[in-house]
Formats: sequence, C-alpha cells, structure tokens
Amino acid sequence: MTAAVETAQTTTIHGDRVSLLRVLGPAHVWALGVGIVLVGEFTGWNFAADKGGALAALIVCWVVGLLYTSVAMIDSEVTSTVAAAGGQYAQAKHIVGPLMAFNVALFLVFAYTMLEVSDAILLGDTIVSKAGVEGLTHNSFIAATIVVLAWLNYRGVLMTLNVNFVITAIAYVSIVILFFSVSPWTQGAVLKLNELVTPENALPYGWIGVIAAFQFGIWYYLGIEGTTQAAEEVRSPARSLPYGTMAGMITLLIAAAMTWYVCASLMPWEYLGITYYPLWDAGKLTGSPLLENLLFIATLLAALASANGCINDAARAWFSLGRDRYLPSWFSAVHPKYRTPYRSILFLLPIALAFAFIADLNQAITFSILSGVLQYTFMSINIMMFRKKWPLDTIRRGYTHPFHPLPAIVLFCLCVVTFFAIFLGFGSQLIAMTIFYFLISLWFHFYRYKFVRRGDQFTMPWPKPQGY
Repeated sequence: MTAAVETAQTTTIHGDRVSLLRVLGPAHVWALGVGIVLVGEFTGWNFAADKGGALAALIVCWVVGLLYTSVAMIDSEVTSTVAAAGGQYAQAKHIVGPLMAFNVALFLVFAYTMLEVSDAILLGDTIVSKAGVEGLTHNSFIAATIVVLAWLNYRGVLMTLNVNFVITAIAYVSIVILFFSVSPWTQGAVLKLNELVTPENALPYGWIGVIAAFQFGIWYYLGIEGTTQAAEEVRSPARSLPYGTMAGMITLLIAAAMTWYVCASLMPWEYLGITYYPLWDAGKLTGSPLLENLLFIATLLAALASANGCINDAARAWFSLGRDRYLPSWFSAVHPKYRTPYRSILFLLPIALAFAFIADLNQAITFSILSGVLQYTFMSINIMMFRKKWPLDTIRRGYTHPFHPLPAIVLFCLCVVTFFAIFLGFGSQLIAMTIFYFLISLWFHFYRYKFVRRGDQFTMPWPKPQGY
C-alpha cells in the first residue's frame, strides 16, 4: 500500500474522531487482569510438578510471584503516566522507539491470542471429559467459545468486563470454598501433605528440576499485565490502573498458595504433574459431588474469563499498531455505535480459530509464555530508560514503584532463568520463535517503517528527555 493511500485511510478513519469510551473503573481493571490469569490456577501451573516435583512447584510459585510483583509495580508506574490503548506497546513507543514498540505489540498479540487458544482447547477438553460420550470431539466447543466471546467483545468493553468480573469472581470463590472445605488447618483429616511431599521425593530431580519448573510456574500469574491494555478506556487511569493491577496481583498470590496447598496435599506429584484438571481432580478426591461439580463449573468459567480478556487485549494491541500506522490504518477503525476496535477483533478471530484447530496445547502454552517473557524482559529495560529520561521530579506519575532499580534487576534476572527453563523443555520451539520475531523485525525495518509518522505517535505532553 502506498504512503498516499495510507494517508487517505488515516484521514477517513480518524476524521470523525470516533474514539474508545472511558467507562471502566478499578473493578473492571481487576476483572481484566485476574480474569486472564485465574485459569492458570485451574490448569498449567501443575506441569511444574512434572518438571521438578511438588516442592519445586511451590518454590516457583513464590519466586515467579516475585517476578510478576515486579511486573505489576513497574507496569503500574509507567501506565499510570502513559494511559493509552496498547499498554506496553504505548510505553515502548514513547520511551524506546518504533522498532521496540512494534516487537512489543507483536509479543502482546501472540501472547494473548495463544493464551486464548489454550483456554478454548481447555474448555472443550473439559466438557468432553465430563460428558464421557464416545466420539464427541472438542472442535465445536472451541469454535463456539471463540466466536461467542469475539461477538461479546465486538458489542462493547463495559459489557465484556462486567461479564468477566462476575465469572472471575465465581471461579475465585470456588477455590476459597474448596480450601476451607478440606480442613486445611488439620493435616491428616483430609489433606495428606506430609505423606505426599516427603524429604525423599520433595525435589526428585534436584535443583535443575526447580529451574525447569519455571516455564510452567509462569502460569500462576501469566497475563496480569493485561490490565494496561484498557488504559485508554479507564475513567481515571492514574488511580484505577495501579489499584486494579496491584489488587489483582495480591488476589493471585493468595489463590496460587491455596491452590498448591490443596492439590499437593491430595495427589502425588507424579499425577499432579500430568493432569490437565488439578483443581477439578482435587474436588473429586474430596469425595463430595458438590465440590466436584463446583470445580468443574469453575474450570469452565475460568477458561471463559481468560479467553474473553485475551480477545480484549489482543485487539487493543493490534488496533494501536494500526492507529500509529505500524500496520495498515484500516485496523484502527472504532465502531461508531459500540466504540470498540471491531476490525481488529474480527481480523484476529480466524487466526485464533486456525491455531485452536491445528496447535498442540503444550505448543500453544509455550508460545504464549515465551511471548510474555519477551515483553517482561523489555519492561525491565523500559523502566530504567524511563527513570533516566524523565526523573521523578520532571513529570507527574499516578503511582511510583518503590526500591528502584531493584525490581527491574530482579525481573531481568528471573526472565533469563525462565528463558533457560524454556530452552530445557522446548529448545527447538524457542529457537524457531526467536527466528520468527527476528524476521518480522526485518520486515518492519525495511518495509513498514516508512509509513510511520514518528511525530504523530507521541501523545504525552512531557518535557524534553534529560540528556537529549
């Protein structure tokens, strides 16, 4: 497409000044972040036990929790200042530059799209497993999930996140009910942690198993940074984004600890590490049909909430690329009635369906995790540059994270460990994805960059960076 056509399209799309609606509050931010992540408590995290044992799954629960606490603190500071759709992409374009911003947006789109795919597969497999009907496949359930949730996102962000708040809250409450139903304060009554996690089998593969477990320990919290994608649709970003994000992180730390304690106390690590339904299985093992059915329903709701939030976030990142002409500006259209980035939602719909039908669940999960860790690595660099270019006394921030630069250093080091863990389990896929991102960067640099208007994309009224 020529630059002239691009310019004409941009004028047409933005000439009527249709914009996203600012209708969200802290509860919606919480629902977006926790809704995307909570499915990781219902499945995914437990594969860390297969890599290193039950104790390794607990160690990475807290160490990866430190990684994501750093993510939440850093993200809250920058996003409360750069309140624009696209989240980390908007941060990158203001602080680093176009090439980094383009890559960060791709990391976001693929992380959320592949997580959406994983959620849809999980939901379909869970229904098929519960039905027990011979010949029943998950394909129809996968298609229905993705299409219906895309339609919901098409119709409006407020309705989308109101739904997410309700189903996320129900799924979370189910974990709390399970926890208090098994007498957690009385080991031996229902829970058998002392028998199942002994000195002999606590770390069956030693400390290298703990390192390998990092890959799936990410699932305890993967996606909490998605709260920033709604920045342009939040009524008071400087207040709502930090509150919603940090409250979400605290919520997830509690849920992760309860989930590990119950599951590791009810099933041996050899089984815990291979089941796709750790919390549903925990409900079965209590012997209570009520708990079993509750955790089955909660597993479905958690998968729905996650896929719903992922569609929202992936579309915002894609929409932002179009608005800044990193991609054709056709994608930046906002629906005149529903005020949603409807073309981005519709464009990503068949991509998600295609991956859902051809991808293996483990591959989809790994693709999502790797894309997420790539953007976390960027965030550790981003905050260092942000503080250097615009010190605390130069621009007003809605939130200032403490202990700088320690969180950035911790985040970077733990991302390096996670990359090594992914290499141990999925080395060939890691290399293939790295090559893919490298090639797409070359395409952007040599072809697409000429369409970008750097001056137009800087929307923040900041002073000139120090040292420039």
